[in-house]
Amino acid sequence: MTTHVDSRGLLSLARMRAVAWKGLFTMFVAVGCVAEHERSPESTAPAGADGAESPASVTVGNPRSDLIPRAVLFGNPERSAAQLSPDGKWVSWLAPREGVLNVWVAPAGDLTKAKPVTAAKKQPVLESEWAFDGKHLLYWQDEAGDENFHVYRVAVETGEVVDLTPIDEVSAGQLWLSHRKPNMILVELNDRDKSMFDVHAIDLATGERRLVARNDQEFSHWVFDHDLKLRFGQKMTHDGALVWMVKHGSGWRHYDETPFGDSSSFLGFDARGSAFYTLDDRGRDTAALFVVDAKTRKKRLVHADARADLGGWHQNWIGPSVLVHPTEMRVQAIVVDYDKPRWVVLDPRVAKDFDALAELDDGVPRITSRTLDDETWIVAFDGDVRSRRYYRWDRRTQKGELLFVERPELDRQPLVPMHPVTIESRDGLRLVSYLTLPKHADRDGDGTAELRVPMVLLPHGGPWYRDRWGFDRLHQLFANRGYAVLSVNFRGSNGFGKAFTNAGDKQWGKKMHDDLLDAVKWAVDQGVAEKDKVCISGYSYGGYATLIGLTLTPDVFACGVDIVGPSNLVTEFESLPPYWREAAITFLNRVGDWSTPEGTQALLDVSPLTHVATITKPLLIGHGANDTRAKRSESDQIVAAMKAKHIPVGYIVFTDEGHFFNRPENNRAFFALAEAFLSVHIGGWYQPIDAAEIAASSMVVEAGREWLPGLPDQSK
Repeated sequence: MTTHVDSRGLLSLARMRAVAWKGLFTMFVAVGCVAEHERSPESTAPAGADGAESPASVTVGNPRSDLIPRAVLFGNPERSAAQLSPDGKWVSWLAPREGVLNVWVAPAGDLTKAKPVTAAKKQPVLESEWAFDGKHLLYWQDEAGDENFHVYRVAVETGEVVDLTPIDEVSAGQLWLSHRKPNMILVELNDRDKSMFDVHAIDLATGERRLVARNDQEFSHWVFDHDLKLRFGQKMTHDGALVWMVKHGSGWRHYDETPFGDSSSFLGFDARGSAFYTLDDRGRDTAALFVVDAKTRKKRLVHADARADLGGWHQNWIGPSVLVHPTEMRVQAIVVDYDKPRWVVLDPRVAKDFDALAELDDGVPRITSRTLDDETWIVAFDGDVRSRRYYRWDRRTQKGELLFVERPELDRQPLVPMHPVTIESRDGLRLVSYLTLPKHADRDGDGTAELRVPMVLLPHGGPWYRDRWGFDRLHQLFANRGYAVLSVNFRGSNGFGKAFTNAGDKQWGKKMHDDLLDAVKWAVDQGVAEKDKVCISGYSYGGYATLIGLTLTPDVFACGVDIVGPSNLVTEFESLPPYWREAAITFLNRVGDWSTPEGTQALLDVSPLTHVATITKPLLIGHGANDTRAKRSESDQIVAAMKAKHIPVGYIVFTDEGHFFNRPENNRAFFALAEAFLSVHIGGWYQPIDAAEIAASSMVVEAGREWLPGLPDQSK
């Protein structure tokens, strides 16, 4: 998570690299929609004698023409990510330009005068942010998913675009902005040493760059105050402890330390710079909000919840989980999210706003942008069965104006709700999970299954991440196709206190997997799922969990869909990018030590590649050719091993993607194959595959062309 010293909050979304230290395999979380059907699908594909599908048995599954189009689920939003300029004169958002997401800007009083100010031709612009000078927008792009991000600035009036970090094979990391220094930004760059980041100041007008902090301490995080003065640095010791150092003259001295197993996250300084806010679980189980005197280190508890960690990063939602005054930098409200998110107001000055916003829209609000005078907000409202809505909120009149709906076509589809459920593991842990049922299996929408249906189990990535309630397009896609969909916060997930997170240590392929098995048993016992028709599918760590499911427990799952999952934990951890030093230490302490023979063997014991011969069920694999987190070789090697043992496998590579499939064309193509694959093997419906849909992607079929269901002959 990138920490910005700005008026829009202490925490704001940024490039995925900025959160790498929290876990390698960040789950791709998405949003989507559902259609209603009244009949239950049935599988038509018999299994081969060895349990794997033979090419002859793979036919057409159950195609239907009345399903929600993939273009609606995976296409570009009509408009998204609305933001106000700090002076309130402009509104910006992301919208397609010639089919690719770009930044658009309009005068705040007349959105009909909108114009595009960026011109990305292939890779979409996924995030932008106003500079405090009110004249420039900042945005980030890499090359085809390689995560070597560059920071660009675009002049709103002229449309001039300047690459502020024009250095090949260098990644821009954290970014700092301050309303007190409106013409300057600070940015991390690993240009001097690929393994660590120095901090540079960049003049927005001229693009001139100068070094302001050389990283001679192996810091993984820097802390600046609102005058952009360097105050702290953080680094991780070999045993996983976090050490905070304070700037002292021309050097550094020890300030504080968080032992391995505990967590403390710096949020930001107050306006005076004499105190700062943290999320801290030392001496307690869940992370609470504290304000700390910077000189004396005396802490004062601001708010805590007994069941859930406060704050946190939520990829599904736009906007921070912590609301901060734009100039006083006082925390005014914070999200508490155990099974569903809710705001806790800490500053009475915004209490009436939250009360009025509850009357304006029935979604969960996120204040995504605020003017410096704090008179105008942009508020995004989210729900589980609707598209995101953006309003301009006038604090003086307490009235909101609808700016736009992110995906209007989505709201014209019949959607089904996501239900929080709590599943008890075999050793008594409470696993907060989310269940979505197809309409024909839950006609009254109460979350209680009326008949059994095939099920898709979706373990999240991270694994130090969590699933949350909200609008999720994979849940909606699969429910629309006739499946129950279950996401499980297995042990090791964060958000539920450190004891729950720490319970996952050294449990990859062990108790973490047992939790998924317990969830499947729960679904069968509750009458949700058909025991022999459960597919496991996930991204990153979820992809690893998929491979573990098909290797270590081959009788539980009928098939698997693995996306960018590692197959050999030793080769995976040995190939981490050089600037992932802290991530490597985290893996060493939480997963296993690949530097010793004993540690290597322990990791190989829970690596899917070791057990590839046990695979008997159909497997579909997808990977980005430029993935830096779980390299393509992780999929190459398990596919090669399966081929050598004559085990059928489908393998799709996208040549212009990395760890995340960012281009809508590629998502549409992959899930076109995935839903046809599921239809054949566990019996749901699928929308027939359009050859043009495949041709628009960068898909290369590396294996399984002869048996992948529905694959057009024209595809590459």
